[in-house]
Amino acid sequence: MVSVVLTLSVSITASCSAPAHDDGEDLPGGPGAQKSGSGELRTDAEPLTRRFSVLDTPRQVRWMSGTYGNPRNPGPSTYWIDAVVTLEAATVEELVATYSPVPTSDVPDVVNGMGEHLPPGPFHVSPTLDDAFDEGGWWASAYLDPQAATLVLVATGT
Repeated sequence: MVSVVLTLSVSITASCSAPAHDDGEDLPGGPGAQKSGSGELRTDAEPLTRRFSVLDTPRQVRWMSGTYGNPRNPGPSTYWIDAVVTLEAATVEELVATYSPVPTSDVPDVVNGMGEHLPPGPFHVSPTLDDAFDEGGWWASAYLDPQAATLVLVATGT
């Protein structure tokens, strides 16, 4: 009887363990969840400005989106957006004055295909700058490169 219980316990534990994913990172959406999407590089600003009103009227946008997921764990989707947004100089000045971002050595963790669009940095960050992009079920890490007048968003939403 003890051996049957032990065997069942080991079997249940093994079947519930999530497979390791390729990059070793834990992402939203559960163990093994990864960003997936079409790989399409988008340049239309309206979907971003509708979700993140603080962007106002950007000069240029480049972004990709999709869902976090693991085909073994079906269920509600969590969405992601990685965006590189070129801003007007006045908007950059306003962001700096309002949110007081400070230099960081961190570099935005964006999907393949977006890395080539990142400005050189250094990036400036602050919790209040991140909070400015938390609206309508979305939350984001915002990285501002004042010299390049560019903002990088790594956003997640439901």
